[in-house]
Amino acid sequence: MITLISYTFLQCYWWIIISLLGSLLVFLMFVQGGQSMIYSLPGNDNQKTLIVNALGRKWEFTFTTLVTFGGAFFASFPLFYASSFGGAYWVWMAILFSFIIQAVAYEYRSKPANVLGKKTFDLFLFINGALGPFFIGTAVGTFFTGSQFSLDYMNSVKWANNWHGLEALLDARNVALGLAVLFLVKANGSLFIINSVDDDDLINRSNKKMMVNSVVFLVFFLFFLVSILLSDGFAVDTQTGIVSMMKYKYLQNFIQMPVVLILFLAGVAGVLYGLIITVFRGSHKGIWYAGPGTILTVFSLFLIAGFNGTAFYPSRFDLGSSLTIYNASSSPFTLKTMMFVSFIIPFVAWYIWYAWKALTSKKITEEELKGEGHVY
Repeated sequence: MITLISYTFLQCYWWIIISLLGSLLVFLMFVQGGQSMIYSLPGNDNQKTLIVNALGRKWEFTFTTLVTFGGAFFASFPLFYASSFGGAYWVWMAILFSFIIQAVAYEYRSKPANVLGKKTFDLFLFINGALGPFFIGTAVGTFFTGSQFSLDYMNSVKWANNWHGLEALLDARNVALGLAVLFLVKANGSLFIINSVDDDDLINRSNKKMMVNSVVFLVFFLFFLVSILLSDGFAVDTQTGIVSMMKYKYLQNFIQMPVVLILFLAGVAGVLYGLIITVFRGSHKGIWYAGPGTILTVFSLFLIAGFNGTAFYPSRFDLGSSLTIYNASSSPFTLKTMMFVSFIIPFVAWYIWYAWKALTSKKITEEELKGEGHVY
């Protein structure tokens, strides 16, 4: 039966896996959202320590998911890796640098005889928290707005300018998505702190921050969504591979894939419900609704970017160089082999859930940190 699996099925299967990993990454970046408020949220050093240690128990999940997402993308769609990393490298270098200094900060922030001092590593955490989500959101925005590259017959990438990806910042839609992701993870970070920390004053502060960040997120997200749905999209003729501009392409994708539209609406409803019960009911469980809602929303956006005859990494400079899940994927043998490996994902997900529950079985307190041997 395995021999009957088509190449097209494998390509679609791996775009779904990539979309799922990308959506999980955006949710787990609540760690970055919390870090971005390391100066503005706590009222004193003890509260800052609480925040850092609450987030520190989860930062490795985010880092691991980022690496897995990047590795899976490279293995399943290597031409995207070659084109994007080979051309828009300034954006990706900024993202990777911010995550490297995050790992260093958590490792050495509270080590004895710390040469750089806590303030330096706090700055590292802030930089990762602010720049990481923003640049990732901006980079994903180019999946809808296009990039300035071309490929020759050997698939060697040539960038049309010397900005190498930073020109994405000149498109308001990309910036809007970057800011939407940033303020979404800020809101989710506040929800996580409310759920994880036993400190009434810090919870009240997090609630206020969450309300402000939620409003700003909705403004930028709605701007991005409306502008994308009403703009031209990059359509692909699946028979010839020719890419052309199509009016309302992403709106048509939602309409022609109603299951994806339902997932998207359910995701948005989940995020809003998590925010609403936190504000109006004083619930500490908002993250358990906003988290899955974030995953479903981002998952749906990835699906309309790559499915239904759409170029997932389009080129505005040369439409013919645009990448689709059909012309950018690995060989059938590679995709099929990796498919078997992907069957362990449910077990990994179960382990993450188990570890998550074990680490958050009770809320973190100042007294607990005083008695712990390992403090971030």
